Amino acid sequence: MQKTYILDTNVLIQAPYALQSFEDNHLVLPLAVLEELDGLKNADGEKGANARQAIRYLESFRATGNLTEGVPLSNGGTLRLEVNCVDVRLPDGFPDYKNDNRVLKVCLGLQKKESPVILVTKDIVVRVKAQMLGIEAEDFTTEQAPVSGEQYTGRCEAFVTEKKFEDFKKKHLSPEDLYQTDQSGEKLPVILTPNQFVILKADQSSRKTQLGRFDGKKIVPLLFQKKKPYGVSPRNVGQKFLQEALMASAQDAPLVIIKGMAGTAKTFYTLAVGLHAMMEQSEPAYRRILFSRPNAQFDDNIGFLPGNESEKIAPLLRPVIDNLELLVDQNENERYADERSLSGKIEELFCRGIIDAQALNFIRGRSVTKTYLVVDEAQNLTPKQAKGIITRAGMGTKIILLGDPQQIDNPLLDERTNGLSYAAEKMKGSPLCYQVTMSAEECERSPLALDAVQRM
Repeated sequence: MQKTYILDTNVLIQAPYALQSFEDNHLVLPLAVLEELDGLKNADGEKGANARQAIRYLESFRATGNLTEGVPLSNGGTLRLEVNCVDVRLPDGFPDYKNDNRVLKVCLGLQKKESPVILVTKDIVVRVKAQMLGIEAEDFTTEQAPVSGEQYTGRCEAFVTEKKFEDFKKKHLSPEDLYQTDQSGEKLPVILTPNQFVILKADQSSRKTQLGRFDGKKIVPLLFQKKKPYGVSPRNVGQKFLQEALMASAQDAPLVIIKGMAGTAKTFYTLAVGLHAMMEQSEPAYRRILFSRPNAQFDDNIGFLPGNESEKIAPLLRPVIDNLELLVDQNENERYADERSLSGKIEELFCRGIIDAQALNFIRGRSVTKTYLVVDEAQNLTPKQAKGIITRAGMGTKIILLGDPQQIDNPLLDERTNGLSYAAEKMKGSPLCYQVTMSAEECERSPLALDAVQRM
């Protein structure tokens, strides 16, 4: 049965291509949406760019017929602009001048003529108001990742026979050598994803463990677990996997996606490996460490702020400075004895060009070569922004996306629709991407931080 989907403006602002994402169903754009797009077309940044793109799509459809009567789409559906339903009465408390309520009026009006009618909006409040009015409403799900408990973690546990366990370091394992067990103890085969990390357990003594990685054909031992990048040693299994992913060359692993709660050393370890690659190898692996950190105003113009580009975005980089303080002086007793000296060491890293900081909207449209590109707080990216960053990778560049999908500042994103989760789902299984999800038990910031992560 064909359905009628009514699209809110925020769907097109995040995904202009959404007009082609509803198969052979009917799409309706209320006049209020067209007016909002017109008001946003001159906006700076991605919001304005997406509004203009959506308008260009509408122009291409207008050229094929009358939009108010409906035009056919390539997928078999139709698209039309709805200019009627202005006389539909809303309950008291729903003022007519608000565009959200004008969209709801269209939904109510079409319910009397067409069925089923579904409002698609990324605004949770509008979905709540729709429910109050008896209107079916849903989020735009094309870019949704699975629910958090079902998302890919980049690791798994598996059993192997005692003999194969002892031979692992000398002889690689086949996926058929591994098994898992269900609640009844029955053996089950293990389905592995390329570059998935594996915690191997001897079936006769499950306390014995070894760590490996599935390279797409076989399980191989970790190459870097005994390394100490910039003097840092992994303290748990998650950090060993993290170290393996980060220390792999840009040719083998040009993309690393790391998810985890606060305090699991995501940023700290990423910077440690970056400094190791730049300063401790005989020949630096990269030209520089380029760090960026979006916030909810990813594309806001920063030109009015004083100073150069690095100084403009300095407030967003305080977490980097905090981690560099721990890395450049690892003597905990003496670290803060001379604050001026400590600050000078960090400033030197920026002055020498070893570390650079840039706003993400300046990275778009460029080809970034031989760079260790770190994007912290990547859960605040939209899927389109995540794609735009990953596709900037030139030869020799390694991109690291860090973040916690549980801590999102963008009001139109959630743990399933943010760019970090979207990229993790789409890049799952790529031979060029390593992924690691840190567990709550792997919080190393402090006993209090660990306790808070587990309790709150």
